[in-house]
Amino acid sequence: MKTTLFIPTRNEVEGMRAIMPRIRREWVDEILVVDGSSTDGTVEYCKEHGYNVIPQRGAGLAGAYWTCFDEATGDVIIPFSPDNNSIPELIPALIQEIRNGADLVIASRYRAGANSKDDDTVTAFGNWMFTRLVRLLYGGNVTDALVMYRAFRKELVTRLELTRSNEAYFEQELVIRCLKHGLKIVEIPGDEPPRIGGVRKMRVWRNGSVVLYGILKELFVHRVQRPTRPGH
Repeated sequence: MKTTLFIPTRNEVEGMRAIMPRIRREWVDEILVVDGSSTDGTVEYCKEHGYNVIPQRGAGLAGAYWTCFDEATGDVIIPFSPDNNSIPELIPALIQEIRNGADLVIASRYRAGANSKDDDTVTAFGNWMFTRLVRLLYGGNVTDALVMYRAFRKELVTRLELTRSNEAYFEQELVIRCLKHGLKIVEIPGDEPPRIGGVRKMRVWRNGSVVLYGILKELFVHRVQRPTRPGH
């Protein structure tokens, strides 16, 4: 089983300098940086330290995801935020849960023992509300449906027919379709430290409306008979 650590960047050189030295290269088989036209030295930093940098195709974080899926060689993808929101030392634990049989492993900011130091009142409420809505509509007991930091089997992208879109609802779509198919979702507690450097790219109301659309559209598309997991 090969693993790809996927790092989307756009002007994140300060965070990269602080975080990347904590990532041990033997933890994963591939570190893939997908860069969205950085102008602050991010690309130069990555090349100087031997990281594979791919120019992003498509807009926003969704474009970065799909560039990764086209380029990654790993069987497992771990999206990682380079702005200090993702804790590097959790990478081995995420991989181990996949090895133990999970299809999707979430580093939850809201499980017992974890918290987010990057949330404000609005984002904390939004994360809680959208996760509760996912549980109400699709079942399961996930506590963090929207967090980027997770590990999942790459083949789910095609097997679950995930939507190739420029809209930023990949995270919850993956969770919902895993729930629909009866796949194994595991959560581990994972703190979200405050951002280092760069500029927060999330637009709260715009992103919130896209997330809500992504959750509700699943009521009307991609109906499946569960389970579809091999051997179950």
